[in-house]
Amino acid sequence: MGQARAYLLASLAAFYLVALATPQVAADMTDEVNLLWGKCNVLRDGAGRQTVAMSLDRSTTSGFSSKIKYLFGRIDMEIKLVPGNSAGTVTTFYMMSEGPWQYHDEIDLEFLGNSTSNPYTLHTNVYARGVGSREKGYRLWFDPSQDFHTYSIISTQQYIRILVDNKLIRQIKNQMMYGAPYPNYQPMRVYSTIWNADDWATQGGRVKTDWSLAPFTAYFRNYKASTCSPSSKACGQSSPGSSGPELDQTQQQQLKEVAANSKVYDYCDDSKRRIGSPKDCESQ
Repeated sequence: MGQARAYLLASLAAFYLVALATPQVAADMTDEVNLLWGKCNVLRDGAGRQTVAMSLDRSTTSGFSSKIKYLFGRIDMEIKLVPGNSAGTVTTFYMMSEGPWQYHDEIDLEFLGNSTSNPYTLHTNVYARGVGSREKGYRLWFDPSQDFHTYSIISTQQYIRILVDNKLIRQIKNQMMYGAPYPNYQPMRVYSTIWNADDWATQGGRVKTDWSLAPFTAYFRNYKASTCSPSSKACGQSSPGSSGPELDQTQQQQLKEVAANSKVYDYCDDSKRRIGSPKDCESQ
């Protein structure tokens, strides 16, 4: 019995040494998402990592969604956007609840295509119980079509944060006590799509999609999702940009820099789009 136990322990030790020495392969993206429609091609790089290539042409859009829903959590996605003249196209990364549309919740990141040499605009919005119109837009400070960049949504009961390469660009606090709707009750699924919106996406619709350049293709990889309990005050504490309900000095400075240098639209400055109470804008 003693010899058998010693042999078992030695075997287990050898197994763990082999396991530690074996390179760990990242989980396939298609283990986490469903390819829903259109032209979604699964590629692999030299390291075996999956990338989902989604294309748009005159006849079809494309999209995928997460296999599970999240009430609160942190979602990260690496995205490489359509290069060159992508005017009229919109590539999205967002979370949305299911059920009646008039009561839906949604957290939006929409990348508005551009004519050659013009910067991409990242359009953000939040819906709660069907009420939206809280748009803020930002000109990205890099060319997002030349390489992958990480875009993140952090959602808790206290706040929503949107990050680009772990740089905080927007925060929405829960201000339900002041009459501002907040997506607090409905689990949301993660979606990414690419579609044509040349009636509004580029310079208010003045620049149309050049279909001779189709297909337009965006790339997605390294999808990561973690859930938070409803009572959590901080989601993904080990990740930059998510230290807790109050912003630290670095995060405050990031918001100021983005507002000063990159923000191109703010619903709080547009009296026709203001919802809730002034307190809602003061807190953001």
